[in-house]
Amino acid sequence: MIYDYGGFPDYTYHIQYAAPGAPHLAEQARSLLESAGIAARLDPARGFDHGMYAPMAVIYPDAQIPVVQLSLKRGLAPKAHLAAGRALAPLREEGVLILGSGLSYHNLRMFGPAAKVPSASFDAWLQHTLASTSPPQRAAELTAWEAAPAARQAHPREEHLLPLMLAVGAAEGEAATRIYYEDNFFGGISVSNFMFGGV
Repeated sequence: MIYDYGGFPDYTYHIQYAAPGAPHLAEQARSLLESAGIAARLDPARGFDHGMYAPMAVIYPDAQIPVVQLSLKRGLAPKAHLAAGRALAPLREEGVLILGSGLSYHNLRMFGPAAKVPSASFDAWLQHTLASTSPPQRAAELTAWEAAPAARQAHPREEHLLPLMLAVGAAEGEAATRIYYEDNFFGGISVSNFMFGGV
């Protein structure tokens, strides 16, 4: 387990999520990325960080399904993460769930009521971009996400947004549906979750 955060209650540094790994799937993902010209390597010693276990502990609390966690690509370029998603798309045909874990608003210095306006502005842009544009336009808008309303207020650093790019790349031609919306998260933040394609 990798507790890659600070300033939280003590119990959060003792969380255990004993999901089994899937070495064969990890190798398959590496091969797909390499075949698409994207450098990738396996790290069997790296533990699970909160980007995996925070959502998975809610979705699958018994940790009964195998999990392979991918890291973000150095440089944090949106196009690179869209491309990685496209390369990994064949895994979905084999029943592999590709989950982009992050948060549609992630500014730890602006939580609570101060986040109300910027988070709502960015979330409205995200909803429109994902659910109301064509796949090519959606990719173009996400590539230029920094031009969105309140973009850098919503994401001073993009690590919590980029997993969405991978998910969009993997489901490029499919419609997006907002499956969760909250406008009072942590006292005033607008946040959303999206699903691509059918169940």
